[in-house]
Amino acid sequence: MRLPRRAALGLLSLLLLLLPAPEAAKKPTPCQRCRGLVDKFNQGLVDTAKKNFGGGNTAWEEKTLSKYESSEIRLLEILEGLCESSDFECNQMLEAQEEHLEAWWLQLKNEYPDLFEWFCVKTLKLCCSPGTYGPDCLACQGGSQRPCSGNGHCSGDGSRQGDGSCRCHVGYQGPLCTDCMDGYFSSLRNETHSVCTACDESCKTCSGPTNRDCGECEVGWVMDEGACVDVDECAAETPPCSAAQFCKNANGSYTCEECDSSCVGCTGEGPGNCKECIPGYAREHGQCAGQ
Repeated sequence: MRLPRRAALGLLSLLLLLLPAPEAAKKPTPCQRCRGLVDKFNQGLVDTAKKNFGGGNTAWEEKTLSKYESSEIRLLEILEGLCESSDFECNQMLEAQEEHLEAWWLQLKNEYPDLFEWFCVKTLKLCCSPGTYGPDCLACQGGSQRPCSGNGHCSGDGSRQGDGSCRCHVGYQGPLCTDCMDGYFSSLRNETHSVCTACDESCKTCSGPTNRDCGECEVGWVMDEGACVDVDECAAETPPCSAAQFCKNANGSYTCEECDSSCVGCTGEGPGNCKECIPGYAREHGQCAGQ
């Protein structure tokens, strides 16, 4: 069975040559295109399931449906819905690989029920099974069952690209993503699993979850009686803010806020915290007010 799409593809190819080329970074890989085609095929299976049935004659419907389920008619309906007319690459892949899809549908789907595995991995060799990578679909670091110890992403996972190395999730480091970064501590570690948990915000390094478990304090905190406590920068002998600002302390930091426009210097927000009033203003009821 061959669908009449060559003429349309030729015209579409000509039109696409006249359009600006898309950015290479946005262009899908061959594996992504293959996976997308399979996803649409599987959606087509859902969309055509029990199509046009449900009239009431159950015995007739079951007999007819059993024939339709594996028929060329259903395959044709699915194939016709796989690609938008404007999707050149989808149509190009479908045109080139239609015979493979037809063979799988009519002869091989019972033996190989996973279309993606049979079509994209084993037949076209555009993708790899999950947990494997590269031209030869080698196992990722840490093994194909739990790449990167479950704490990272394997470079090239599921594709014919990459080098299989681990890109660890936040908080993890090391070749297999089993070690904890600064700011995290190991809350669980055995032969198969490693869990890193965030330290208290006051800790740069730690061995547990509280500010008393810090090995070293973060900037803006200081060790005091075995615990990292906040440094009140606003209480320093030399004020950290300008004369027209007041200091507001925060955990591990501080901010400088502008004084009220009626103030010459201030200790806090609003006209009630002025050190002095600007010319034309005088203190009334504890606040600087215009005269």
